[in-house]
Amino acid sequence: MVEREGRGADLPVPLRVKLAALWAALMSLYIYNDYFQLYRPGTLARMAAGQLGPLGPATETLLIIVSVLLAVPALMIALSVLLPAPVSRWLNVLLGVAYTAVEVLTVGKSHPAYQMVVALEIATTLMIIWLAVRWRVPG
Repeated sequence: MVEREGRGADLPVPLRVKLAALWAALMSLYIYNDYFQLYRPGTLARMAAGQLGPLGPATETLLIIVSVLLAVPALMIALSVLLPAPVSRWLNVLLGVAYTAVEVLTVGKSHPAYQMVVALEIATTLMIIWLAVRWRVPG
C-alpha cells in the first residue's frame, strides 16, 4: 500500500533545502553560544572595557571582520538555494571548510560548555561539506 502525500508520507528534501537548513542551524548555534557566554563571570565587564574576547581590543577593523564572519553563514541560508547549482556547490564546500577551520581554532582554550557547542558547529559544517561534495551537478 502506497501512502499518499499529507497522510504521513515522508517526501524527499531537496539538497539545497538541506544545505540552507544546516546553515540556519549553524547560525542558531553561533547565536546561542555567544549569548550564553554573556553569563560567564567578567564577560560583560570585558565587553564594556572594549575587549572582544580573546581577540583583544574591539577595533573597527576587528569588528568588521567579525561581522563578516557572522554575516556569511546567514547569507548562505539564501545563497544555497538561490545561486546556480555549480556556484552553490563550490561555495558550500569552500565556506564549509573555512568555517570548520575557524571553529577548530576557537575550541582549544575554551570552557566545556563552549566546546560542546563548537563540536556541534563542527559537525554541522562537516555535514555541509559532505553534502556539497556529494552533490552531482550536471555539466
